[in-house]
Amino acid sequence: MYRFSNTVIGFLNLFTLLASIPIIGAGLWMARSSTTCEKFLQTPLLFIGFIILIVSLAGFIGACFHVAWALWLYLFVMLFLIGALMGLTVFGFVVTSQGGGMDVPGKVYKEYHLQNYSPWLRKRIKDPQYWVAIRACILGSKTCANVITWTPYDYLTKDLTPIQSGCCKPPTACNYGLTTMTQEADCYQWNNDPNLLCYECDSCKAGVLEDVRRDWQKIAVLNIVMLVLLIGIYSIGCCAFQNTKRAVSDYPHGENRMYKVRPRWDFYWWRWWHDRRHQLY
Repeated sequence: MYRFSNTVIGFLNLFTLLASIPIIGAGLWMARSSTTCEKFLQTPLLFIGFIILIVSLAGFIGACFHVAWALWLYLFVMLFLIGALMGLTVFGFVVTSQGGGMDVPGKVYKEYHLQNYSPWLRKRIKDPQYWVAIRACILGSKTCANVITWTPYDYLTKDLTPIQSGCCKPPTACNYGLTTMTQEADCYQWNNDPNLLCYECDSCKAGVLEDVRRDWQKIAVLNIVMLVLLIGIYSIGCCAFQNTKRAVSDYPHGENRMYKVRPRWDFYWWRWWHDRRHQLY
């Protein structure tokens, strides 16, 4: 039973070690795109993924070397990590539940409005520290390189990504003819300079948030699968841990009646001295 328990825990740690790889991959997948540039939820995913990887590796080593306290610590930390991943998933669902595009009459693409998104996302995207980095990322990706050369017919027949719709053109409602009507604030932010365009428009920020929302909804499905897997493995680990402290006598932990299984404090020192004396004489 003792060996079986350690085998189960060893496989438990191996499975959680493998389960952390998709979580890390999801965070890296969010970072790999040159057109999304969002980092709101990428960093927590990578942090949790790497923590699970390290803790699982420690638990696997503890199981192989029969280090019971390391396995107990592993289960305790895993419980905390499952709660953190669950909280992050629920939080992601809450902050990305709002948003979406608005249909434009006669157009294939949609337009996006910043006020339609959650207050938390709006606050983050308006922070100059974040927006400067995101704006530089969009400029570096040359997302608007093709859009600025479109003809009026292209705008009628071709689709746009959320970032292209918000950053590479002025809002469709803008009227740059001779008019005294009050227009949207984004209409006054538009500039034909390829380095300016509508990068300071609220519609551009809304396009970035729409990319965040779509990516997170995909990753949330993966997070749910990982949560079910981790909870199942953790439950098996709790059952297996009850047997990890069994002694050779098969008494449960805390009821070991074989005192010689645990030698006295000076036993190992005496054995070392005894062996050294035989070597000398």
